[in-house]
Amino acid sequence: MARRAVITGIGVVAPGGIGKEPFWNLLTSGKTATRMITHFDAGAHRCQVAAECDFDPLDHGLSRQQARRTDRVAQLAMVSAMEALADSGLVVDGRLAERTGVAIGNAVGGTITMEREYAVLSESGRDWVVDPTFALPHMYDYFLPSSIAAEVALITGALGPAAVVSTGCTSGIDAVGYAVELIHEGRADVMVTGATDAPISPITLTCFDVIKATSARNDDPATACRPFDRTRTGLILGEGAAVLILEEYEHARRRGADIYAEIPGYASRCNAFHMTGLKADGREMSEAIDIALSEAKVNPTDIDYINAHGSGTKQNDRHETAAVKRSLGEHAYRTPMSGIKAVVGHSLGAIGSIEIAACALSIRHGVVVPTVNLHEPDPECDLDYVPNTPRERRLDAVLTVGSGFGGFQSALILTSLERGRV
Repeated sequence: MARRAVITGIGVVAPGGIGKEPFWNLLTSGKTATRMITHFDAGAHRCQVAAECDFDPLDHGLSRQQARRTDRVAQLAMVSAMEALADSGLVVDGRLAERTGVAIGNAVGGTITMEREYAVLSESGRDWVVDPTFALPHMYDYFLPSSIAAEVALITGALGPAAVVSTGCTSGIDAVGYAVELIHEGRADVMVTGATDAPISPITLTCFDVIKATSARNDDPATACRPFDRTRTGLILGEGAAVLILEEYEHARRRGADIYAEIPGYASRCNAFHMTGLKADGREMSEAIDIALSEAKVNPTDIDYINAHGSGTKQNDRHETAAVKRSLGEHAYRTPMSGIKAVVGHSLGAIGSIEIAACALSIRHGVVVPTVNLHEPDPECDLDYVPNTPRERRLDAVLTVGSGFGGFQSALILTSLERGRV
C-alpha cells in the first residue's frame, strides 16, 4: 500500500499575530501587517517598509538560555514547532522519536545576529582584524543554518533525519516537499517540517535596494505591496515561520488524529536562465505544476484554488499568470487565485511554508483568502485574483506555487480528506 503524508499540526509565527488563529484572522480581515521598519533605523534605505513580527521569545515559551544561544530565525521556528506539536496532540518519545524527522527551509540563516556581532567585533567596520575575545560563545551556531534544524529537533524530541533545505524563496515549499518524500519512502513516520527566516536587517535590505526589487512606497506602508495591481512597485520584506506536523496517514488514522489536509504531490524546477530574471512564458513553473499534479493524481480541472507566489513585482506576477494558464488551460479563468504577501510580506525562505499553512487553513474553513491592495488590475494579469475580500468556497484540491531568485520554481498540491482519496 502506498504511503501518504497528511498534515496533523500547524504552528505559525507571522507579522500581525503569533499563532495559527491570529494568523488566519489577519488573512481574512482584508488588512495588512506591513509598516515602517522598527527593528533598526532604515532612514538611509530606498525601502523603509517591512512586515515585522511583534515577537519576544521569552513571552512564547523559550527560556533565557534558549534565547541567548539562538538567532531570531531559530527562535521563530522553535516557537512554531512547539505550537504545531501541541496542535497535533503527538507525544514524540520512544520508538516514535526515532521515526520522527525534521526538515526546515531557510534562505539567509542567522543574518541578524551575525551582522550585529560583526559590528561589535569590528567596531562597526573600523577594524579589519576583529577581536574574537568579544565574541559570543554561540557564534558558530549563528553561522550555520543547520543549527536551526538541530534546535527544532531538540525542542520536539525528534531523533530521525534532520536537514535544512535552502533554495532561496522556494525553501519553504521545498522543505515540506522533502519531508513528504521521506514519509512516502518509509524513512520517517512523522516529520516536523516548515521554514523560517528573519531577514529584516540592514544588509538584507541593502541587497534588495541594489536590485530595486522592493517597493519604495514609504509614504503608505500598509499598501506598499500590491500584487497583480497595475500600480505595484515591488515586494516588501517580511519575517516569520510556519511549522507543520506531517504524519503517514495510517499512523495518523490509528491514533484518531485531526487531519487538515493531505499533500499528495510536489515538484521543483530551475530555469538555468538568470539570477533574478524570469522568462515571460512561465514554462518552468508550469512544468513544476504539471509534475506535482501528475504525482498527486489530480487533474488540472480539479483545482479549486491557487495560492499565488504574488510577490508584487511585474515580471513575477506576469510569469506565474502565464504558468497557470499554461498548466490549467481554460480552467485557469474559473479558478480563484490569490496571494498573501501584501499582508505578511515576503519572508524569503519562510514564506512557502507560511503559505502552505494558509492553504491548509483555507481547506479547513472553506474560505479563499483575498489578494489585498488589488484595486487597479494589471491588464496583462487577467485571472480571478480575489481582490480584497475573502470568498467562501469548498476547497478539495489546492495548488500553491513559489518562485525564487536563481530560477527556482516549485509547486505543491494539498487535498482534503473529503475529496475521496481516503
